[in-house]
Amino acid sequence: MNATSETAAGRIVLLTTSHRVAPGLLSWPAWQTLRAADRVLCADAAHVQLPYLREAGVEVAREAPLARELVDRCAGGRTVVVVATGEGDRKLTDGLAALAGSGRVAMPELELLPASYDLPGARLLDLVQVMDQIRAECPWSSRQTHKGLAQYAIEEAYELVEAIEDGERAELREELGDVLLQVVFHARIAQEGPAAGDAAAGEEEGDGEEEVGAFSIDDVAAGIVAKLIHRHPHVFGEETAETPEDVKALWRRTKAEEKQRDSLTDGVPLGQPGLALAAKLASRVRTAGLDVPLPTGEGIGYRLLALALEAQEQGVDPEAALRSAARAYRDAILAAEQGQA
Repeated sequence: MNATSETAAGRIVLLTTSHRVAPGLLSWPAWQTLRAADRVLCADAAHVQLPYLREAGVEVAREAPLARELVDRCAGGRTVVVVATGEGDRKLTDGLAALAGSGRVAMPELELLPASYDLPGARLLDLVQVMDQIRAECPWSSRQTHKGLAQYAIEEAYELVEAIEDGERAELREELGDVLLQVVFHARIAQEGPAAGDAAAGEEEGDGEEEVGAFSIDDVAAGIVAKLIHRHPHVFGEETAETPEDVKALWRRTKAEEKQRDSLTDGVPLGQPGLALAAKLASRVRTAGLDVPLPTGEGIGYRLLALALEAQEQGVDPEAALRSAARAYRDAILAAEQGQA
């Protein structure tokens, strides 16, 4: 064992930070360690924390020492802090691990100190940032409009439903991401204003609704947060709800106060699949306690309408029921094809 190995001691602290947290917001143990260190190193001259560290009186040297060099600098009981990004410098950590495993070097104390943490939902910030760059630099994405993307929102929603029905967790996670992308993409387009979203923007003006200009993903999130809080007075307010039925009653009441509809049919999208549309209308009628006779007529459409209303009365989703039956039919087709092979 050489002289350097014999005198090596001290402490190496790998200080990790998250770029998703505002620069300068570090934990108290991190600040204590930085102020008490004999030397603070950072290889990245553009690290977002450096201006704040220096403003706080912490001297930071721009260095990227190898593992052995870093160990030598700890000789005499010194503490050296390495300010890293994310999970740290993989080359450095691998080198330190190799030295420690060799048994030939007296290693200083090694510590990984997270200086800032990601809050739940922090990776959504990455998604917003990536979407900004794609919208600005991708020849295809930069030309998209709300109307042009509408078909993808429908497709992704159906693929999500299929993943739910299949019960595949990995597929479910992926499809949830695809649906989330549609939300972020549309919000990014809306941030540029109505003209960027659709050439025909403004066609629906004058329908009595509030005219909305440019808005961002933060406005979308703020809107749904406010809506959720208002529609859950039993969670955020003074109302009480002991059962799911109580919650549904509160939901209907608060929603009615918000919408102030003139008709039960207001807000029912007519472009949705026919069975789902029929079931939604039947649900509105049943909730309001109205007695509305079925329209008279002949043909498959009227028979399907009657079946959809029957399913709704029994608490069955007619769309899901038909998909299930269609899957069984698909399996029968596959079996027939294999029988002919």
